[in-house]
Amino acid sequence: MDLTVEKLYTEKKEFLELNLLTLDVRLKRNIRNNQIHRPGLALAGFTSRFAHTRTQVLGETELAYLADQPPDKRRKIVEHLLEFEIPYIVVTKGIDPPAELIDLANRKGVPVLQTQLTTTEFISRLAAYLDNYFSPSVTNHGTLMDVYGVGLLYTGKSGIGKSECALDLVERGHRLVADDMVKIRRTAPEVLVGSGTELLGHHMEIRGVGIIDIEKLFGIRSVRLQKRIEVEVRLVAWEDTHDYERLGIEDQFTRILGVELPVVTVPLSPGKNITVISEVIAMTHMLKVYGQNPAAEFSRRLTEELARKSVTAEYLESDYE
Repeated sequence: MDLTVEKLYTEKKEFLELNLLTLDVRLKRNIRNNQIHRPGLALAGFTSRFAHTRTQVLGETELAYLADQPPDKRRKIVEHLLEFEIPYIVVTKGIDPPAELIDLANRKGVPVLQTQLTTTEFISRLAAYLDNYFSPSVTNHGTLMDVYGVGLLYTGKSGIGKSECALDLVERGHRLVADDMVKIRRTAPEVLVGSGTELLGHHMEIRGVGIIDIEKLFGIRSVRLQKRIEVEVRLVAWEDTHDYERLGIEDQFTRILGVELPVVTVPLSPGKNITVISEVIAMTHMLKVYGQNPAAEFSRRLTEELARKSVTAEYLESDYE
């Protein structure tokens, strides 16, 4: 869905402390990206590199510069600025902009908003909103849990047991983020954040039981709104002919929205305690984050022990005393 100035103004008016200075019929303009620009150089006449497609913020410095100019020159500066396809302009600190700006903005159809926030605070709040809105996203079939502070994304074919595993984890004190449909956003170059859909919320479908509300059943501490995804736990049915990873020395990875994510494939068989295995996966991941790899450490120690025994055996073979 396109983000318009009207949508921003309607949804974030109180959060950004906004009020409209121009005609409200101009609010249909699209905000095309999450970038924010202060057009100081453009006001001074250098427009060959003017990032006009971004949100334009006029702070105290820019407004003081305009106020310092003679009326005729000030009008020409504003006219030159508004020759570009600017989505909208925001004036900060509650400062009243020059009358020429409001008059020409109305003629050109460029919305001008005013905020009571300081320039720094306004840019900080607006950037957080725009970054979230424009972050790449995808919706995946799966279940997202917070286990010991680690975001585990459970994937696998329908009916494999993702929801049942999540329910058992909730009973053990862990937290549900989303079940069935997980909305995944890339909020930074290497960061994926998952959340539930507005429709499903923290409801869960348990086959044979039906739809249950985790928050109502287990309390507010059993759920959270979003969580960084750190490991994909891929649940598969056990196959005797398949050679599964036993040592865990070679890490497996997948990519979601261009972000590399560790994958642990867990084959399911009757009697296997996937809940405890999930807790171990989370704790092992935290050890790796802190620079410890149990599988690699075991492999190193085993190699050293075998080498030591080989040297000892050779020595004993040549010792006749």
